[in-house]
Amino acid sequence: MVKKLLYTFFLLVGLSVFGQSKPLTNLSASPNPFKNQTTISFINEDASPVIFSVQNVLGKIVFQEKMYTRRGRNNIIFYKNNLNKGVYLYSIQKQSAVLTKRFVIQ
Repeated sequence: MVKKLLYTFFLLVGLSVFGQSKPLTNLSASPNPFKNQTTISFINEDASPVIFSVQNVLGKIVFQEKMYTRRGRNNIIFYKNNLNKGVYLYSIQKQSAVLTKRFVIQ
């Protein structure tokens, strides 16, 4: 009886974990590569704060900002400012998820 209860419990927990929707999806930068600015787009499943950050290829954070987003598609306009040409990693992070991709500054 205990084995059946444990099996049922773990089955339900496993299904709920794997069946959950992704809190952040569809991260992209357009245009990419870019010269002066790019638009970072992503979909958030709820209105919540996120941290947008940009890192160089050595892993040093060169830009970071906390933002409040709405449910659905969100856009962030990112200006290169004083960043040099090269490859950078950009991330959107919230409490339950992180998405990271790369863009190129020409």
